[in-house]
Amino acid sequence: MSGSSSIPAPALPAMGLPTLLRALFKRPQPHLQAMPELVTEYRLDQMPNDDIARYRAAFGFAEGHVPVTWWYLLAQRAHLATMLEPGFPFRIAGMVHMENALAEHGQAEPGQPLVLRTSVRMLPPSGSGAMRCVLETVGSADGAPVFACTSTYLIKRGTRRGGKPVRDAAAPVGEIVARWTLDAAAGRRYARLSGDWNPIHLYGWSARLMGMRAPIIHGMHTLAAGCAALEKQSGRHATAISCRFRAPVALGSCVALRVESACANFAVETGGTPAVTGSCTLA
Repeated sequence: MSGSSSIPAPALPAMGLPTLLRALFKRPQPHLQAMPELVTEYRLDQMPNDDIARYRAAFGFAEGHVPVTWWYLLAQRAHLATMLEPGFPFRIAGMVHMENALAEHGQAEPGQPLVLRTSVRMLPPSGSGAMRCVLETVGSADGAPVFACTSTYLIKRGTRRGGKPVRDAAAPVGEIVARWTLDAAAGRRYARLSGDWNPIHLYGWSARLMGMRAPIIHGMHTLAAGCAALEKQSGRHATAISCRFRAPVALGSCVALRVESACANFAVETGGTPAVTGSCTLA
């Protein structure tokens, strides 16, 4: 469903195998010179409390609140459904999740439906010709916002020219407050939580089929693990978190969370290299 009307919003699609196959095999529409305005709305009839409990347990979040990173699981379903619309002219397979921002704004009561409204906008091409788009999703209950998610995706890589690439700002300097190791099944466990069965996260052979040398963990798994560690270290829950995904994290890696004072800025590192950097707001 594109745009808004008086027709009730359709149900939020699940992240099942049919959706994954549609995403993997969607063909681009190169004849389109510009992407038309694209807005979708989907409904979730009630909060999946059992799924939220499993997510909390998997990462060690405390009871009593919805982890702010969990909202991405709903937003991702809305994002994928939106990108499967005919009005989204790009190939989905191969897109790279570059940045993400999540914020909680309210609560949904038990049994209260949510409406997820997603809009898509293109960013100006970079100097290298890279193409990026931003998907913004707001989940509301009875018209009041409950959460917001903004995700930036790389659609097309730019052409590297002579000279050294420009490096981003340095990772925050602080102390390491948590460490964890990703075993070979970590990607499959997160896929069962999230419904994201992208082959690059599952097995060595499935990652190679997609052009990867080795399977990598979902970026949002890394962010969720870091967020849970921040909450445990501070004794407070996160109400907003934003990040940039800088480098993939291979399954089997040892990972460390480095935090500046007051937990304002953080970096998740592997092998001494920042993989995810960002900032967090604690209640």
